[in-house]
Amino acid sequence: MSARRLAATALAAALALGGCASSGGDLAPGANPKQAAIDNVQLSVAYLKLGKLAVARHFIERALGEDPRNATVQATAGVVYERLGEASKARRAYREAASLGRRDPDVMNTYGGYLCRTHHYAEGEKVFREVIANPLYQTPEVAMVNAGVCLEGADNDTGAENYFKRALVMRPNMPEALLELADLAMKRGDPARAAKLIRQDLAVNPPSAPVLWLGVRAERALGHSNAADAYAGELARKFPTSTEARMLQAGVGS
Repeated sequence: MSARRLAATALAAALALGGCASSGGDLAPGANPKQAAIDNVQLSVAYLKLGKLAVARHFIERALGEDPRNATVQATAGVVYERLGEASKARRAYREAASLGRRDPDVMNTYGGYLCRTHHYAEGEKVFREVIANPLYQTPEVAMVNAGVCLEGADNDTGAENYFKRALVMRPNMPEALLELADLAMKRGDPARAAKLIRQDLAVNPPSAPVLWLGVRAERALGHSNAADAYAGELARKFPTSTEARMLQAGVGS
């Protein structure tokens, strides 16, 4: 299960906290440790996005020392430790986040993603159902897509499709839901439906490397070389360093 497919992790929750990031130095006399923890979470997230995992670890561990009872701090620690491959620390941080943030839908959405990535599919879907039903959660369609991806990982493609379609009812032309439905269509041997969904997506949403790569594969399967070449050219031009562009260059799916 790829990282792109379980979106809305603790990173989004961390960035949503707001506030200006500090330099991450020692806590000044009289400073608020809870605010310092938020600042250090944001710094950790920023370095995580840059792929600087050691620095991300430094700042999230500062945050843990300043406010270990903050659910978002713990959830972000889970993300950092998971990226570092430190499974036991990630598991402990995610579970603590879920315990502290049971009523926080962003934290629980993050926890559900972790459960599904570690193959606890039934537990993960249950968490996503609770997130979807939470009236405080402003983007239930995100949890619907995540629940669908979780079920797909459990080889329940019908259940997955239902979640993706529900997400599109909530937000028509949602790019993640369209991509997942197109991916399912290819998996089922229906490249015509996949190609149609890709065209629908690209008509209203900015292109992404996964969408263009799936377009290449769908059009090739249909024998539409001109359309496939057009997607391939756009993929190579706009996303030259992406995993999908490297697969294209390696001849994967040819």
